[in-house]
Amino acid sequence: MRNYFVIEKDRDTIRTIQNTLEDIDRFHFLGYAYGPEEALDVLLRQKPDLVFIRIDNGFPSPFTFVSELHLYDCPVPCFIAISKTRDDAYTAFKYNFFDYILHPVSGLEVRKSILRYHKRNPIRANLVCIQSNKDYKYLDTNNILFLKADNNTTDFHLTDGRVIGAFKTLKSFEDKLPDNFMRIHKSYIVNAAQVARIHYGKAVCTLRQYRQPIPFTRTFRKNIDRVHYLLNQASF
Repeated sequence: MRNYFVIEKDRDTIRTIQNTLEDIDRFHFLGYAYGPEEALDVLLRQKPDLVFIRIDNGFPSPFTFVSELHLYDCPVPCFIAISKTRDDAYTAFKYNFFDYILHPVSGLEVRKSILRYHKRNPIRANLVCIQSNKDYKYLDTNNILFLKADNNTTDFHLTDGRVIGAFKTLKSFEDKLPDNFMRIHKSYIVNAAQVARIHYGKAVCTLRQYRQPIPFTRTFRKNIDRVHYLLNQASF
């Protein structure tokens, strides 16, 4: 799963980007900001892979802002500039921007840019190995909805509806999964990117491609709060 962030104040532009990337697998929206301090805080804390930045609508010194990220001990994301004119295109590419999109932004241009980004930066799948005797199954973690403990075994529930069992405990997988997998119950680990609803009153959450609610407990309240925070940052 790749994360992206938008530095822009025009809501129509933000919605166009978000709606377009919702149709493209493996992208998670971290939210948006326009003030330099707020934007920098998100970039340093959440370390997005991709950033769309409006460079001609009042954001102060956007190229200086981007270049100064190299001063910090964190990965510098890939930047895509948004502007009403092509006047700053040369400067943008001089500062190693990946692409330059004209405003008003269209879904087609965003899609074309993202497909070019995919081609240059192919996703390397995060795989988890499930072994049964001499039978080895390799699951892409992006296709996992949640894990459920069943005594000393674990069931992997996948986005395509399949359930695959592993003869290991839930604990044995907990530290091997990517950061977006969080334990919310002694019997459940969920993929936070798949959470569609959190009901604190009933202590359950709902996943996008699974009908039954998943319970969470006080013991793992910090983890469900973390899921809530990440999803809240990615919403309007």
